[in-house]
Amino acid sequence: MMRAAVHYSPNGNPSVSFFAISRLNAVITHSASAITPRDYSSSISTKGKPLVPKGFENVKCLDDALSLFRQMVETKPLPSLVSFSRLLKTVINMKHYSAVVSLFGEMQKLGIPADVFILGTVIDSCCLMHRTDLGFSVLAIHLKKGIPFNVVIFNTLLRGLFAENKLKDGVNLFKKLVRENICEPNRFMYETIMNGLCKRGHTDEITYNAIMDGYCLCGQMDRARFFFDFMVDKSIKPSIISYNILINGYCRNKKVDEAMQLFLEISQKGLKPNIFTCNIVLHGLFELGRTSSAQKFFVDMLSAGHIPDSYTHCTLLSGYFKNGLVEEAMSHFDKLERNREDTYIEIYNVLIDGLCKNGKLDKALAIFEKLSLIGLHPNVITYTTMINGFCREGLLDEAKDMLRKMEDNGCLPNNATYNVIMHGFLQSNKISEMKAFLREMTVKSFSSDATTVELLIDIIAEDPSLLDMIPEFHLENKK
Repeated sequence: MMRAAVHYSPNGNPSVSFFAISRLNAVITHSASAITPRDYSSSISTKGKPLVPKGFENVKCLDDALSLFRQMVETKPLPSLVSFSRLLKTVINMKHYSAVVSLFGEMQKLGIPADVFILGTVIDSCCLMHRTDLGFSVLAIHLKKGIPFNVVIFNTLLRGLFAENKLKDGVNLFKKLVRENICEPNRFMYETIMNGLCKRGHTDEITYNAIMDGYCLCGQMDRARFFFDFMVDKSIKPSIISYNILINGYCRNKKVDEAMQLFLEISQKGLKPNIFTCNIVLHGLFELGRTSSAQKFFVDMLSAGHIPDSYTHCTLLSGYFKNGLVEEAMSHFDKLERNREDTYIEIYNVLIDGLCKNGKLDKALAIFEKLSLIGLHPNVITYTTMINGFCREGLLDEAKDMLRKMEDNGCLPNNATYNVIMHGFLQSNKISEMKAFLREMTVKSFSSDATTVELLIDIIAEDPSLLDMIPEFHLENKK
């Protein structure tokens, strides 16, 4: 079965793989060969503005509809798009779905424009033919004509996917829609998803988890919780993964109390939180500045037998630093060293970053310099963090020295590294030095990204010649 895929660009707009369009054209051609419309004996006035054809009441079969279509396309000026949309709706109601696709192909060949209603009818016909892949290919016309997508179009495609028992594709499409804010799901889409799962007796917890995750990612926690409860009502026992998805959603959306309530519910349901569950809650408490609760939670999780992992320690350190608790952070780190626990470069990166952001640059540098003595090698994040620390203090020469040291040690800078230094120049109002640095970067492996352009947007307005130094951005805006 040939399938059309929908991909999503960074700006959230869908783009369509066009390899299914040839199949759509083949269907149009095949269907058109069977159409031999007869002429109406009466004619429609061609004077004045476009008219609604007088003939819909006489359409009793497909032949009548095809004859009316031929009459409409020969009318000058053409009838309104509302009339063409009405005719296609009439044909689809007769269940001649391939004829709808064929007539739409004729309209395209004749240069008759399409609107969202016409395209929606064609997509609906494709789905009713159990050819949702062709329905996706029609989305290309939406893009080409600049016609906005709406919730009805995607609801139709979702219904088509479920009708073809493509449950995974349907759930993935739904997740894309809500995650990337392509359209706002309405009650009908909500019912389509639920009916599609229920009617096929689909009791796969993974599917429900995927839907919940999609809602959590776009902050629609009420709907995520509804699906969680719906899963329970269908006698599908949530696993710890289901709880983790929902707890993470609550924490991400700053609803830690709801997350804590769900955390307590886990044990009541005969399950046991894992270290990932604990890390989520710990991070959520620190994010809201509830440091006392976070510390108590950490003690409780140790008492319950949970063994912290590197992410737990990173969460504790970053949480302390984020809330200005430098002594608590250093105390925890010292305990790790005393206990000779495995310390990874990621933990040192958090430590160095926290010290720099809390005005302890000298201490951060001392820790950085001892890394090689304990057998750890700084990575691009370690170097970039130190460079950022220097730039925050206005020590640009030291920042550039660290960049050279980084390159000498075989660690290649990335865009973030270069952007940090440029930001330092801008903060210190050293525009000429920043321009010289940008010129130097152009002969290296640097390629501009969105952060670069955002940093330079005001400077570019004053000096458009800078565009020549960031060719990728220049090329994009030339298109």
